[in-house]
Amino acid sequence: MATLSTINTPALVLDRAIAARNMARMQGHIAGVAPGVLFRPHLKTAKSIAVAEMLFKGARHPITVSTLKEAELFGAAGFTDILYAVGLSPQKIAPVQALREQGINLTVVTDHVAMAAAICAAAPGGELPTLIELDVDGHRAGVGFDDGAALIAIAAALGPNFAGVITHAGGSYALSDPAELAHFADQEAARAATAARLLEQAGHACRIVSIGSTPTGNAVRNLDGITEFRAGVFMFGDLVMHGVGVCPLEDIALSVLTTVIGTYPERGLVIVDAGWMALSRDRGTAGQAIDQGYGLVCSLDGQVLGDVIVLQANQEHGVIGVRPGATTGLPTFSVGDRLRILPNHACATAAQHGCYKVVAGSPAIVDTWERFSGW
Repeated sequence: MATLSTINTPALVLDRAIAARNMARMQGHIAGVAPGVLFRPHLKTAKSIAVAEMLFKGARHPITVSTLKEAELFGAAGFTDILYAVGLSPQKIAPVQALREQGINLTVVTDHVAMAAAICAAAPGGELPTLIELDVDGHRAGVGFDDGAALIAIAAALGPNFAGVITHAGGSYALSDPAELAHFADQEAARAATAARLLEQAGHACRIVSIGSTPTGNAVRNLDGITEFRAGVFMFGDLVMHGVGVCPLEDIALSVLTTVIGTYPERGLVIVDAGWMALSRDRGTAGQAIDQGYGLVCSLDGQVLGDVIVLQANQEHGVIGVRPGATTGLPTFSVGDRLRILPNHACATAAQHGCYKVVAGSPAIVDTWERFSGW
């Protein structure tokens, strides 16, 4: 049997047991807070049919995606209720319509009147259900949740395609206090519900009120007025989520397996064969209380090695050392030793790999799950 000691490196490792625990926790919390609210997980991190089947125990439930390639491949696998949660551009109307003609119930997003008019021109009978993206925290895109005039104008331009509103609590990634996260989560829900009321008062019924993020997923307490909740990275966890305070290190299910290829004790450094091509260049923890460099280093069996991090990442070389300011020294390593690196951002790290090497709490590889990429 192949093990983490025998396969080629670098490799993306998924601990199935940890991921299952993470999935059950999020699903259970949302169901407990509001049994009637649909949980529509975001599969942009997973990009894997096998992961989706694990999440839903073989069923085919509604999902969220971030690319049309994801919509195409998940749709072909039977996941036909799909929210494409990225603002639509005119060039993508035809590909979306083609996917819908294949039997995929694809819902799209916009926050522009001109784009709404283009959607209506392409689908005058309401064949392209569309959500208006809301800004509830100044994080990214969207119409102000309380800007009734703008909301009504977009809904009117969409005509029969108007289906509701959507927002993402991306500002929650800057938080770390549980009470602040809970407040932020409830605020997102309340502001989305406010936008829906403004639209409904103007005669535009909101069939869908969609919100969510991983940081707020296990913190939200009130989903009044919400029809569905979305989250994605919760199933894997990562060091950014750890810094936010919603993911203990032992709940990070994803790691990069690497091999020591050079030791330099006089410099207090070790070189491994996982550089930014395997780890990504994401430095999402740089602005958090603890900077994890390019990843936190673990032993082959997944035990965190104190303050040992990837200090620098070149294309195929990772430079490992002790975190600046740490009081402990670097453990002794030999060329050929195997290590695992916890990622800053699971989405970015996973995107560097074509498959998951699946384990279940031990070094034995129990399966290989393909993952896809592209747009």
